[in-house]
Amino acid sequence: MIKGVIFDLDGVLVHTDMLHYKAWKSIADELNIPFDKKVNNRLRGVSRMESLEIILSNSDKQFTNEEKVALAEKKNNIYRELLSTLTSNDLVDGSKELISYLKGKNIKVAIGSSSKNTKYILTRLGIIDLFDAISDGNNIKNSKPDPEVFLKAAAYLGLEPVECMVVEDAKAGIDAARNGGFKNFGIGDASTYELTDHPINTLLDIEKII
Repeated sequence: MIKGVIFDLDGVLVHTDMLHYKAWKSIADELNIPFDKKVNNRLRGVSRMESLEIILSNSDKQFTNEEKVALAEKKNNIYRELLSTLTSNDLVDGSKELISYLKGKNIKVAIGSSSKNTKYILTRLGIIDLFDAISDGNNIKNSKPDPEVFLKAAAYLGLEPVECMVVEDAKAGIDAARNGGFKNFGIGDASTYELTDHPINTLLDIEKII
């Protein structure tokens, strides 16, 4: 019996991919490093520093740890400026309806996101108070496909992985769910991933399964 649902944030409840892309492209352009949406897709579901490493791998220059930290912070500042435009209108269709449905069935809901901006984004969207627990980039050491973020979310809910479902849009997220012993719903890119347990087209499709 499912007692909890753990949602990834970016790409599941809100679409911030383009904002990430704009922020990273600003950094890459400044460094004269080739960067396009194909490279950007490799960054989905991974941490900020790991994303930076992927971008810098296309540069001939060697960067010190201090330079990398500064670049990551600069990217985050650009990204947060872009996030300041978010409102509840940017929620993915069906988000609030699905959460209300789950709560009506006494199913707990949590966030499991690698983003360190998770609480800021949820606040901008006006939904932070809807969740029973939040696990994000501020309380984990390992990014997806490591299952740490989901395992902590389940622990915060007081549940075991077998009692929870994860909702993800990235392959790395699906891998993380499986690595942690969670069943999963895959939306967006993850809906066509062969390791996804339940492919869905919209969030409200989950109501047909739970």
